[in-house]
This record gives sequence, C-alpha cells and structure tokens, in this order.
Amino acid sequence: MSVKAMDLFDAYQKSALPKDEGYLVSSFFSTHTAYSRYEIVSYANVKSIYPQDEGLTFQTDGKKLCVLCEPSNYHQKGIEPYVRSSGEQIPYRFNELDVHTCKNQTKIYYAKKSIITYGSFTVMRPTGMNFAFVFYKLPDMFDSMGLFFEKTFNKEAGVPLTDAKKVAAQVMDKVRTTMAWDFTSG
Repeated sequence: MSVKAMDLFDAYQKSALPKDEGYLVSSFFSTHTAYSRYEIVSYANVKSIYPQDEGLTFQTDGKKLCVLCEPSNYHQKGIEPYVRSSGEQIPYRFNELDVHTCKNQTKIYYAKKSIITYGSFTVMRPTGMNFAFVFYKLPDMFDSMGLFFEKTFNKEAGVPLTDAKKVAAQVMDKVRTTMAWDFTSG
C-alpha cells in the first residue's frame, strides 16, 4: 500500500518530497478557540527545496487556496479576513470567498479561486497543535484530502459532521478545478 500523505518536514528529512507535482496542506489552530485556518498549496516542477528557520522554501510556482473556520462567538466577524491579526488572517476579502454556515453557526469560508505565487513559496514550520502534510499525487489523492478535511473540520474546528462532509467535498471540488497543473498547454 502506498503512503498517501506524510508530515511535510519528515518527508523532507527522508528525501520523500515529490518534485514533479504535489499538494501541501498546513493548518493553523487558535490556542483558545475553534478558530482554524488551512492553507492548501499545489506545486509542480520544483527546482529546489531548502530549509529556513521559519519553514521550508520551495523554488517553484505554487497555487494557494485558503480555508477559514470561524466559530459563532468569534469577536471580529465583521473585519475582512485579509486585515485580521497575522495569526487569524488569510489573503482574501469576503467577496473572494464562498461561505457555508453550519448547524452550530460556525462559518467556513473558502476561496473562490486559488492565488498563484511566482518563483517560490515557504511553508511555515508547525508549532503547537498545527501541522503540515504533503499529499502524494495518487489516483485517490482528492478522496484522501477530502477525508482529512472532513475529520479536521469536525474534530479540531468543532464543525458538525454533516457540515464537515459537505464542505470538505466543496473544498475538494475547488481544489480539483483551480489547483491542478496543466502540462499540456502553453
């Protein structure tokens, strides 16, 4: 059985990071609330990967899509996500996000389109209960990522399971349609 996903920094240490194409998922959880941020990055044709104090830098273009889980009691709901404090922000305005309001009034925001980062990008080293994974490009990769999101939305962000399943599927549809690398054109 093939490994479907691995901790990003373990994969780097074991020289097990794919250079041709891969998908990275990082999570950032609030220590005091269920406020959660996720960053999904797809990349292809890596020139080099090197460690820095704050994380791993990939010398290649990346496509980034963010997800934000905002509990109903979040105190700064009206503030655009891109201007929130650094530990709570994602690089989008409300009008650039799709939103799903859960049964428990948690709001899950996810980007309508991915953002392209040109030249290089850095994945931050996880601290506390945060994590960073690499998902390997296998036939069932999107199913594996969808299950990952379903479980973390439910367990870490406190999203009811029915909502977690629905939004995980929507996020995976967005990843499939906006983050793949098309090597046949241009």
